[in-house]
Amino acid sequence: MADSLSAQDKLALIYENLYEKLKEEIIEDVIIKQRRSLKIYWGTATTGRPHCGYFVPMVKLAHFLRAGCTIKVLLADIHGFLDNLKAPIELVKYRAEYYRFVLTSLLKSLNVPIDRLEVVLGSSYQLSAEYTMDLFRLSSVVSEHDSKKAGAEVVRQVANPTLSGLIYPLMQTLDEQYLDVDVQFGGVDQRKIFTLAAESLPKINYKERAHLMNPMVPGLSGGKMSASDPDSKIDLLDPPEVVEKKLKRAHCAPKEVEGNGIIGFVEYVLLSVDGLRSGGKGKFVVERRKPEDGEPLVYEDIATLKADYEADKLTPQLLKPAITKALIKLLKPLQEEFQASAEWQEIANKAYPPPETKKKEKKVKDRGTRFPGAKEGVEAKSDGHVEGKAKDQVNLGTGAEDAMDNLVIQPEAPS
Repeated sequence: MADSLSAQDKLALIYENLYEKLKEEIIEDVIIKQRRSLKIYWGTATTGRPHCGYFVPMVKLAHFLRAGCTIKVLLADIHGFLDNLKAPIELVKYRAEYYRFVLTSLLKSLNVPIDRLEVVLGSSYQLSAEYTMDLFRLSSVVSEHDSKKAGAEVVRQVANPTLSGLIYPLMQTLDEQYLDVDVQFGGVDQRKIFTLAAESLPKINYKERAHLMNPMVPGLSGGKMSASDPDSKIDLLDPPEVVEKKLKRAHCAPKEVEGNGIIGFVEYVLLSVDGLRSGGKGKFVVERRKPEDGEPLVYEDIATLKADYEADKLTPQLLKPAITKALIKLLKPLQEEFQASAEWQEIANKAYPPPETKKKEKKVKDRGTRFPGAKEGVEAKSDGHVEGKAKDQVNLGTGAEDAMDNLVIQPEAPS
């Protein structure tokens, strides 16, 4: 398909739904003048389990692939470890493999060619002597203040930060050179790192790259969708009943479009995915609650959907079931592939081992000193009789007469 697209069509696909672009002249020089495949890198630290928010960058990678770009997906295993130990070093290898399964499956499900897709493990080159020396060179031209500022929105902020948080932005900068790309792509939360890369790479005699940014889609609770916050996201392997439950609880205030993660997901994922799969303009269908309420609402652009939502023609009660149905359908191919792959399932268990369940200790009830067995050397049997050295002190016999004979009422103490 890319061969049949004009240069302007390719650029339109590359820029579609982006939040911001820096140094687009670099991109246009490659597409229009050099007439070669644009090389783009997108990286992700292999930390928490990928969630539905990953559809946002995957849709853009699908656009890039449709436009004939060469994509390098960096599984940043070392970055995950450096980011305040988000990923234990023992699990890094398994988590990187899990991400490879997930991201490849996501792109295949979007009906795009993946012959120009390459998945690269960060540790495959970031531990080399050459890379380490360049990291030292870069650290000599970047101040502590600038590195800390660059990572402020990406690296986990703690009261007593480690030096690894300062290395993280430098490595992401250097990756542009070692992956040999024209462009780095990421969320708008990466902007400060992108700016650092543009300013610092030329200082160590490497060329400046262009940068493309997609918006950050709000999570289900209204804030940033995060792998570490289970209430803010839907896992890619969540079954339909869990998806429905989470979306029912999702933040979706009537008539409010700004910060609405449900509408954001329609805008940046569902409309684009339907267009990629159909090869035409994407559609999002909202069924009415009752047949007598009229025909389904069909949206081909997000502006009309937002206008209807603000006018209360499209309500949360209509929108949530529609997005639930669409999302379950979207997740189905990936989940079927997961269920059919024993290797993927094994990697999932190793990458994210289930938490150990602590056995509840049985509390021994104190039944007092007159309970058979309370005395040392006495054991009560199931039929009621007792055994042991002190059995004569507690045994009342086997019948009523024996019991009466053995019962001794203690005399009252003199007053």
